[in-house]
Amino acid sequence: MRYRTIGNTTVSAVGLGAMPLSIEGRPDEERAVATIHAALDAGVTLIDTADSYHWHAGEQGHNELLIARALARYGSDTSGVLVATKGGRGRPGDGTWTVTGTPGHLKRAAEASRKRLGVEAIGVYQLHKPDPAVPWADSVGALLELIDAGTIRAAGISNVNTAQIREAHAILGDGLVSVQNQYSVAVRGSEPELRLSTELGLAFLPWSPLGGIARSSLDGPSGPTSAGTAFHRIAAERGVSPQQIALAWLLTRSPAMIPVPGASRPASIQDSAQAAELKLSTAEQALIDDAPPS
Repeated sequence: MRYRTIGNTTVSAVGLGAMPLSIEGRPDEERAVATIHAALDAGVTLIDTADSYHWHAGEQGHNELLIARALARYGSDTSGVLVATKGGRGRPGDGTWTVTGTPGHLKRAAEASRKRLGVEAIGVYQLHKPDPAVPWADSVGALLELIDAGTIRAAGISNVNTAQIREAHAILGDGLVSVQNQYSVAVRGSEPELRLSTELGLAFLPWSPLGGIARSSLDGPSGPTSAGTAFHRIAAERGVSPQQIALAWLLTRSPAMIPVPGASRPASIQDSAQAAELKLSTAEQALIDDAPPS
């Protein structure tokens, strides 16, 4: 496993996005815990979650509680695992998402997340999405108060533009350690945010990092397979999964890049983790760079 850094913390170059373990279509708890344990067995030391990762109304924190139970049941030391959670979004249970970025809400949410995770301080707490009804400086200021109070050790921001990154960096200084925006071969609109994150020394955690890859056999029998993308052609030549190729490509984009692909089965995260050791040739990178989304 290769490693990268979030602030002063060294983490695996590929993390686990735990959202699929708690939202619609989630696996039973036995398989969910097995998936987290498989990630740890593969050398993954970064787990990405949020208080809003749940399915039904009244389940806030489902994913955080699941992760806490899985870590407690793991048979080896987990002190080196960084759990990064998020606050500021909600799910009423009807499939929709809400946004609440008031300082009071964020501080209460962070404390609730800390308790669910069973930690003295949250390693990285990310503001899930800017609230258009709340001044950005007020929401970010709440993160600074949480750092000063010792509730969280470091802060991140998600779904942001370059101006918001710069403002948050001015407020938080070294307390700001990460940016989490959508980014994949199919969705590259956050290229400016990636460049700025790299410049400022902030980790960039792309959400939906496998966008643009047609379904493959790794996804199981529920959907058709495809062999037409650049990912699939290179994967066939390499004898690996197209998901590995996609993640390896992301890692070439910047030393700040730390993809956190979602998984709901042990085999999926075990496969994804292997991408950290996969190095693409210049020709392979160029082929993907020029590949149209599919």
